[in-house]
Order: sequence, then structure tokens, then C-alpha cells
Amino acid sequence: MAVEIKVPSPGESISEVQIARWIKNDGDYVEKDEEIAEIDSDKATLTLVAEADGILKTLAKEGETIAVGSVVASIDTSAKAPAKKETKKAEPAKAEVVAAAVAANTKDSYANGHPSVAAKKLMDENNIAPAQVVSSGKDGRITKGDVVNAVKNGTLRLAMPTHEITRDQKREKMTMLRKKVSERLVSVKRNTAMLTTFNEVDMSAVMNLRKQYKDAFKEKHGIGLGFMSFFTKAVTEALQAFPAVNAQIDGDEIVFNKYCDVGIAVSAPKGLMVPVIRNAEALTLAEIEAAIAALATKARDGKITVDEMNGGTFTITNGGVFGSMMSTPIINPPQSAILGMHNIVERAVVVNGKIEVRPIMYLALSYDHRIIDGRESVGFLVKVKQMIEDPLKLMTGGTDPMKVLLGV
Repeated sequence: MAVEIKVPSPGESISEVQIARWIKNDGDYVEKDEEIAEIDSDKATLTLVAEADGILKTLAKEGETIAVGSVVASIDTSAKAPAKKETKKAEPAKAEVVAAAVAANTKDSYANGHPSVAAKKLMDENNIAPAQVVSSGKDGRITKGDVVNAVKNGTLRLAMPTHEITRDQKREKMTMLRKKVSERLVSVKRNTAMLTTFNEVDMSAVMNLRKQYKDAFKEKHGIGLGFMSFFTKAVTEALQAFPAVNAQIDGDEIVFNKYCDVGIAVSAPKGLMVPVIRNAEALTLAEIEAAIAALATKARDGKITVDEMNGGTFTITNGGVFGSMMSTPIINPPQSAILGMHNIVERAVVVNGKIEVRPIMYLALSYDHRIIDGRESVGFLVKVKQMIEDPLKLMTGGTDPMKVLLGV
């Protein structure tokens, strides 16, 4: 009996997928629920699993585009599982004998081009590579005299490059995900009035807070305390203070979202993915950290679903993990703004009239000027800055905690 394997629907509006790679080969014996292939859509990467035990027959090639619902493989369930073979390890003594025999039959001597102990010491002291010295010793060995003569007579040869020089090229077909991302990014540049505004934030308070409580936080919640949860929480407060930054254009209308679904850009093997944290405004720092960790792991493992990446209202991207000092992130449509975080560098800054060394991060907010004015974009970024520099304000929506306490 043959069981057909059909392409499942990765999500609404997706009509075709691409066979990224076959994990199992044609003719392999597979077991039920074993992963047999990866498929790419323009939004996510999914895996196909075997629906029964048997011999796999593949009906599509890697890189081929297939309609959703098409049969891409079948499994012959009448085939019996092959007997497992026991492999014996080669005896060390026998392996050594074979290696010795091979070495004995090698025409080129090991000594050829290798320095003696004294020669190597002299070469290391003068930063000389073996390829720069003409050898005269037995079997091509480089002697100390060879090195001395080369230095004295100025006959050192140019060292050979340590890497292979090639002009070969390699071509790969774009994955559906990469192709879709490229189309969306070009569309953003063409169809939005995108601008970027910058600011800097002193990370001292957050770093001190994290250093002081990270062990207790992990013991209590079972997860590490990172910077992303602070920024996510600060962003949700700023979005509620400046609703236009959390809005989007739909035809000739502006849609104002009263909730904050924050996308966190993650670099995955298949390309950039942006899983979304739903209603981030209602989550604690621990809940945000847990959500980020779970979604990032799924994205990197190719297990993220389309539903987990749809519907974000705002995005945060952190180029600082790669060492980026400054960038202008591109808006993730149909959203209207994106916050770019960067690396933290100790810089000289003026604090209360004195020069101090502080850990500084540059922030960048790219936004669609069609619905977000300069006042709103700058105000949003300043509010994020204020809450990061005074984390207690995260508990009071950006208001001075003392004013909340006094009720003024």
C-alpha cells in the first residue's frame, strides 16, 4: 500500500511552496513522524513528516515550486524495515600498520620543506615562513644555515598566500522567503516616505539593575534578564503615548491599533524573520523574556509558523549583536515604524558639567512620514530614552515615580 504525502497549507493566502531540501533520500526507509523534507513558503519554513513506516519515493526535486495540496512523495508501507547492521571498529594495531605502509610508499619525504628545531626557532624570531627559504638539508629539510644565508644574502622568497586564489562562482536559487523579503523591502523604499531619526541612550541604569538582580531574576523566573525586555516594555509605553507610531495606512484611512503587537527581528538560517509578541503592553519583563526566547528558538530551528509572524504593529531590530554602531532600519510593512538598537560602547559624555565614561547605545527610529510627524517620531524616541535611563518609569508609564507616589 502506498501512502501519499501532500504539501500542507502553511497559511492563508499561500498557494505554492518550494522544496528546500529532502532530509531523507529517495529509496530510504522512513518511520512514522520522521522528518523527511523542508519546504519554503514566502513567509516561513516548514517540515514534512512521514505519515507511515516504509520506503520513501520522492516525486519532486529540490528547488521545485509546488502547489499547496500537491503530492510530493509516497511511502510504500508494504516494505519491511532493513535489519540494522553492526559495524566493527578497526583494530588500532592494524590501522597503524596500514598507515605505516602508506607512508613508506609515499615518494615525498615528510622532511621536505620542514625546518629543523634550530631553524624553526630562528624563523619564528624573524617571522619567516617555510615557503620563503630554499632548503638544502637531507630529504629537503630546512637547516639553520639555510635561514641564516637567506636573511644574510637577502634571498628570502615572497611568502605564498595562505588562502587559495580562485575566480570560481556559485549560483543558488533564491528561496521563496528571501525573494518575498526582497520584494517587500524594495516596495517599502518605493511606496513610503521613510525617514530616520536618531538619539543616544545611557545604558548605565539598566546595566546596573541587570547586574544587581540577574541571578535572582533567573532563579525566580527560570530565564535570563536581557536588554530586549526593557526596550520592548519601553516601546509599548511610548506607543501608547504616541498612537500614530503604532498606526498604519489602509487605503485612504489610518488604522490606530490600541494594542501593541511587537515584532522582534531574528536572524535565522533562512533569512530575517520577525516573530510577534502579542499584547506586549500587558506582559511583565519575565513574560517578555520568555516569549522572546521561545519565538527566537523556533525561528532559528525553522519551526516558526506563519501565524506567529503575522499582524505586528511595531518592530524592534537589534543590529548591536553583530557589532553595528549605527544603521537606518527599513520599515516592516504594513507597519509605520521600526526601532533599531545598536552596540553598547563606552563613550565620553558630559554629566552635570563633568566628563564621564558611560556605556552609550545609539537608537534609530525609521518611520513613515505620511502619518508620523517629526514631533511624534522625536517624542517617541525621547520617551524610550527616558525610560531606559530611568527604568523605574517603566512601572509608571513614563511618569516620574515620585510624582505618582505623591499624587501630583
